[in-house]
Amino acid sequence: MTDAELVALAREGDSGAFDQLVSRHQAAAYRAALAALRSREDAEEVAQDAFVRAWGHLHRFRGDSSFRTWLLAIVWNRALSRRRSVVRWWKRSAPLEEAVAVAQDARPPDALPDELRQQVVAAIGALSPKLRDALLLAQSGDYDYESIGSMLGIPVGTVKWRVSEARKKVRAHLAALGYVDGR
Repeated sequence: MTDAELVALAREGDSGAFDQLVSRHQAAAYRAALAALRSREDAEEVAQDAFVRAWGHLHRFRGDSSFRTWLLAIVWNRALSRRRSVVRWWKRSAPLEEAVAVAQDARPPDALPDELRQQVVAAIGALSPKLRDALLLAQSGDYDYESIGSMLGIPVGTVKWRVSEARKKVRAHLAALGYVDGR
């Protein structure tokens, strides 16, 4: 069954159909929340909250985008709300390394030498949240630029610029340290 068919059944009260949607999109929802929050526990909670909200607001889903895009926008908005909370900001327990693992082109975290890995983490950590969010989402490989634009609430061209700018800044940081060619 397609997502659209499952949404139609779920709107009619079929919780099993919605369970199938959850199963299909749970990993993507978690990864999006983790990219924003850098805390496994918070990411799990936000992803779960987003599914609860999606179930409660399914009647508002117009079908202008895919269910996945609509859901990921909910996830991202919930994650940003959580991230903005001052209390949560200070309680973040997971280091940036865990979020950076999302953005390593499907290579295992150990594929980079420790020193280079630390410098990549530092370079990504030094980015503004807008650039860092776009880069981590793009590098995860799970989302195309249109999905990222929907999640972040920005045009596709802005997503492309942010990802490009983030990559330039990370590359410049690594070039200054002699890890990559500065070109």
